[in-house]
Amino acid sequence: MRALTLITLLGLAACSGEEEAATESGLSPVPEATTKQLPPTARPSQVEQFLADLQAVRHPSDGAGTARLIEGDTPRVGEAGRWLLEYEAGPLGVAQGGSVFLMVDPFWGWSAPQDLAPEAVGFTRVTTEAEGLVLTTEVLQAPLMRIEIGGRELRPGETLRIEYGAGPAGARADRHAERGARLWLAVDGDGDGVRAVLPDSPSVQVLPGPPSRLNLTVTSTARPGETVRLVLAVLDEVGNANLPLTGSVELIGDSLPSSLAQHFPVQLGGIGQHTVEFEAPGEGIYRLEGVATVGQQRLPALSNPLRVSARAEPIIWADLHGHSNLSDGTGLPEDYFSYARDVAGLDVVALTDHDHFGVLFLDQNPTMWEEIRSQVEAFHEPERFVTLLGYEWTNWIHGHRHVLYFGNEGPLISSLDEKARDPAGLWRELRGHDAMTFAHHSAGGPIATNWDYPPDPELEPVTEVMSVHGSSEALDSPARIYSPLPGNFVRDALERGYRLGFVGSGDGHDGHPGLPQLSPWYGYRPPASDGSGERLGKGGLAALIGAPRTRTGVGAALRERRTYATSGPRILLEARLASHRQGSAIAAQTLPENPQLSLTIAGTAPLTRLELIRSGNPPRPLSLDGAGLDYQGSHELRDLRPGEYLYVRVEQADGGLAWSSPFFLD
Repeated sequence: MRALTLITLLGLAACSGEEEAATESGLSPVPEATTKQLPPTARPSQVEQFLADLQAVRHPSDGAGTARLIEGDTPRVGEAGRWLLEYEAGPLGVAQGGSVFLMVDPFWGWSAPQDLAPEAVGFTRVTTEAEGLVLTTEVLQAPLMRIEIGGRELRPGETLRIEYGAGPAGARADRHAERGARLWLAVDGDGDGVRAVLPDSPSVQVLPGPPSRLNLTVTSTARPGETVRLVLAVLDEVGNANLPLTGSVELIGDSLPSSLAQHFPVQLGGIGQHTVEFEAPGEGIYRLEGVATVGQQRLPALSNPLRVSARAEPIIWADLHGHSNLSDGTGLPEDYFSYARDVAGLDVVALTDHDHFGVLFLDQNPTMWEEIRSQVEAFHEPERFVTLLGYEWTNWIHGHRHVLYFGNEGPLISSLDEKARDPAGLWRELRGHDAMTFAHHSAGGPIATNWDYPPDPELEPVTEVMSVHGSSEALDSPARIYSPLPGNFVRDALERGYRLGFVGSGDGHDGHPGLPQLSPWYGYRPPASDGSGERLGKGGLAALIGAPRTRTGVGAALRERRTYATSGPRILLEARLASHRQGSAIAAQTLPENPQLSLTIAGTAPLTRLELIRSGNPPRPLSLDGAGLDYQGSHELRDLRPGEYLYVRVEQADGGLAWSSPFFLD
């Protein structure tokens, strides 16, 4: 995994023999009992490197000094720019043989600094006015450049100038728009091979690209007369928002609710976003069609379905897993929450940066954890927008889980903490907290879940089956996760007898919670000029059934498995076995002899496949009866027995997917 190697380069001590030194200090990087039977995808060497880094002795000059941005461009995404940085040595200077390091953000498309080809992109020039210094540059591994101090020491107050993008081609900026993109510097002050990052490394801004699409998101369910919300946003081709523009949005159609039509046309200015509240009309399913006019462009859009019914259970939408530039994502935490609310129109969101993965580590920097906590509280608005405190327990032996809290506070329990280096230890430390854990990309990808630890029924009632990494539902699933581990899918976990509801969540790293499926980097393919052929990328959302927009209500829906999963689109999926909702545990003897599985589906694109998964049997196709966007039907199930589980899987023409939570029979 490329990003993993890059983080090792700057974020860790990078001292030859660190692992040996850590062992000699009495630290056991991976407990002996664990190493005897490691899971197939375990990465013990990664854990050893992290633990060795924590034990490494750093000289006071390591990571000392200051860095400033002297000059710098503000390019659009993917465009070239030039940035001039100045490093000033700290009170102890930098010894002869010591080094200063430059690393641009390693994750999302910045040009790697290079010193060999002045005409090529990323060329970096280093100069100094300090007499007698000899500077030697070397690219250790893209995008990490070392500047070795020779001739004499770099004395306190003396400076180096680092010109990134010094050649005619400049340096290419991030593919995602963001504030706070870091140009990282680190210092090995005494030349022993151990370095430390300058936490105040300069930050720059990357602007979004030109307008490319209109996105319309409407509340999914309402009773007649209730207030519902329509969120509209103009985005660039990779889903970046906050586009400076002037334009308007009109809604198309003769049957628009009057309470909505009166708000249109909407004049767009500033950053191309607007939210309209209106009264839900009479019963029915509504999809709102609109078009944005920006200059000479006309950008059409169709909203997700709004079901208005006096009897329908409320459905709200959550993205419970994503990252900012505090770990390996894009953008500031503040911008992450703003995008979730004002662009994606989410009801619930969590930011789950890694505990110990990135350039600066969350578990070693309490101010970063406090920044997340403060933004969670700043954006939380019960009954409208729910924010949850969380992080990712990034365990490279047993698999990754994100941890969510349903109150104002919660501890950051690191995967490197000796008390919480396996799932049982994590759950033990979380006992007594209003918290939950969620296994994700459990069938492969970066690392698979070790299902030999049965999910704690109190702390882990649901599992993430879909994200930008792909589907971990089953080996036969569409959009299957990369690097799959056969026998380790969620369906295999159900075969072990585990009872898990299903959720999707983005695990997005682009700063776009709720909408990563619109990015070509996650597989999105735009429609042709005639509007056909659109293909959604990979993403994930959790649908919460009957949940009020409160932390308590969200937690209750998750604990009771009142959930279903999608790959990002807001597909409405109601599934009932007899009178029982999806996620239920049902006493088999209480069911009729041949109970009916009743399904009501409202898609965001034409429905193409509906399948029943019943215990370990191959998926059974169910007829859609020529359904287009909407389907309603019942299917008789025979010979249901205690111990069985069953769920349905839905596929759309644009690749959008949905999974009901399983029914479990006692």
